[in-house]
Amino acid sequence: MAETSRTGFVLPNKLWGKVIEMSKMATKLGKDDPRRIVHAIKVGLALTIVSLFYYFDPLYEGFGINAIWAVLTVVVVFEFSVGATLGKGINRMWATVIGGALGLGCHRIATLSGRTGEPILLATFVFIIAFVMTYTRFIPRMKARYDYGLMIFILTFSLVSVSGYRDSQVIQTAHMRVSTIIIGSCVSVVVCVCICPVWIGQDLHNLVLGNIEKLGAFLLGFGNEYFDGESDNEDKSFLENYKGVLTSKNTEENMANFAKWEPGHGKFKFFHPWKQYLKIGNLSRECAFKIEALYNNLHSEFKSPKETRSKFSEACKIVSMESGKALKELGATAKKMQRSRKAAEHIENAKRIAENVKLVLKINKWEWEGESLVDIVQVGTVCLVLLEIIQSIEKIEEAINELANMADFDTLSLQHPRGVVHSAIVQPIPKCVDAIVVTVRE
Repeated sequence: MAETSRTGFVLPNKLWGKVIEMSKMATKLGKDDPRRIVHAIKVGLALTIVSLFYYFDPLYEGFGINAIWAVLTVVVVFEFSVGATLGKGINRMWATVIGGALGLGCHRIATLSGRTGEPILLATFVFIIAFVMTYTRFIPRMKARYDYGLMIFILTFSLVSVSGYRDSQVIQTAHMRVSTIIIGSCVSVVVCVCICPVWIGQDLHNLVLGNIEKLGAFLLGFGNEYFDGESDNEDKSFLENYKGVLTSKNTEENMANFAKWEPGHGKFKFFHPWKQYLKIGNLSRECAFKIEALYNNLHSEFKSPKETRSKFSEACKIVSMESGKALKELGATAKKMQRSRKAAEHIENAKRIAENVKLVLKINKWEWEGESLVDIVQVGTVCLVLLEIIQSIEKIEEAINELANMADFDTLSLQHPRGVVHSAIVQPIPKCVDAIVVTVRE
């Protein structure tokens, strides 16, 4: 009895624990992105509106049981962002209209062949349309933007043409279904756009340029982490954040496809160059792969001795720091849809100091006496990767400048708070890494 009683208490406690766990998770989801709560409210509102076709007799008498298609359309079409909702809504509407019209036309042609030939012709039409549309879905451009519409086209055509064989009121049925689907799509689009809209183009903009800032954060802290074994930042998450850039390709492509459906909003015009973001994203991933090589060397078991690293320390730390500042500047200013020449200055400084690194790498072998090959190769690899990263940053800067020209970004003037413009020129000294001359000119 006692054991049974204990079991009876354990089960409710486990269930209560699960309820608390789910509640905490739901609360965290809402706090991380409050737009999720708003989206849930918007979906509920849209479904309530289309449900009126069932609740009010005049509306129900006009559409009958076909009113359920409006409800189903809202459930299927309503997405988190405006671009995704518009894309699905427009795809569903045109696919339903064209598929329904073509289905009626094929049904009409089939009836002219008599009762015996009608099913044969209908089956032939269904096969041809299904084959052509399904094959079209494999075309990359069609799959990217119209895959959902092509699928609905096949579904609508098949339903209308096949059901017409048994349904004598096929025209009226098709008209009701098309009307309710259009109504459901329009309700979804109107609610999504008019109530706290979520612009996926803005999210793509922030994602791509935020990734560049993550790469910059890594490089800003890498020099001290590798050469000194410490950094000013106690939180080491900046060394891991770059990994998200490596896996963002599919997300960026999907967001760009949906962003093309969105109307102009804010500084994002109707013909905003969304493809340019994909180019910048690809260049960022190229840079991220090189950064991953730095990360692997940072955690390598065969790290070069501190004495060997010290010969490259000052120059490499400055190259890493200037590269990080360039990326942070590029990402931060472009995110505000502004452009500045400050990043170019950081890149030039990094390139000048990189000449010191090249000089040390070309030192005669007698100057490396007492150093093992493993020690030299490991730190040399880090130096070469840093030099390659500078080239990647130059490509990223060029791509962002192209975006700035296409999207007409604002221009920032580089002025000191007192109105004086400063420029720093770093001059390398041959065969001396630790000594660097910095000339500041007003």
